[in-house]
Amino acid sequence: MIRLKTKQEIEVLREGGKLLADILKRTAALVRPGVSTAELNRFAESEMLKINGRPAFKNYKIPGIFPYPAGLCTSLNNVIVHGIPSDKVLLQEGDIISLDIGMEYKKLYTDMAMTVAVGKVSAEIEKLIKVTRESLYLGIDAMKVGGNLADIGRAVQNHAEKNGYGVVRDLVGHGVGYDVHEAPQVPNYLTSAAQKIKLEPGLVIAVEPMLTMGDYETISLPDGWAIATRDGSLSAHWEHTLAVTEDGIIIITEE
Repeated sequence: MIRLKTKQEIEVLREGGKLLADILKRTAALVRPGVSTAELNRFAESEMLKINGRPAFKNYKIPGIFPYPAGLCTSLNNVIVHGIPSDKVLLQEGDIISLDIGMEYKKLYTDMAMTVAVGKVSAEIEKLIKVTRESLYLGIDAMKVGGNLADIGRAVQNHAEKNGYGVVRDLVGHGVGYDVHEAPQVPNYLTSAAQKIKLEPGLVIAVEPMLTMGDYETISLPDGWAIATRDGSLSAHWEHTLAVTEDGIIIITEE
């Protein structure tokens, strides 16, 4: 069931979203060769706690797997999402890393992600990161009050495939606000189901394109959390929380 948010709740989400955007920006600034993914997580978690936020991903549970142990997902190279931070994983020149973060603030949740290059990367990798980010903002631009979710997926898919990238099917965006994951699903490709869901005032969703340099098929890694490209190709991931209001679309997780 889709649960719409009130104007007052959207104001609180916007407050929390600005704070989360600042934390993610400062976390991303720490990315460099030799830094461990655990170090990035410790910084992000501590910064959320300083503002009385709670790391939303930490101890998140899904059936049959141990609770997610961190507040920041650190997904390297061919890992699309849910990479677990570790002191043993040191960033290397030429890597790319997706930093995905969620926060509960004043009992409401926001969620966002970005992909960052580690040191100098090839022009091909720079393009992947750039096009994935562009796909996010094209999806946002396609959102209109009274439109439908399919407008987002159409815009993302068109831009990604025009540039030769795969659009991950097994992972999608989602509703957010009262919980870190809610209905509806927000696919990054055109579906008939998405055409039936209207973008009406009070809808709060996370839009998160995940593109690959190869095929879009995925595999689960042995830890049960991380999901990677089946063909080992690199992937990139960008995400914002958005609110539909009577006056238009608000990017909640933007400074």
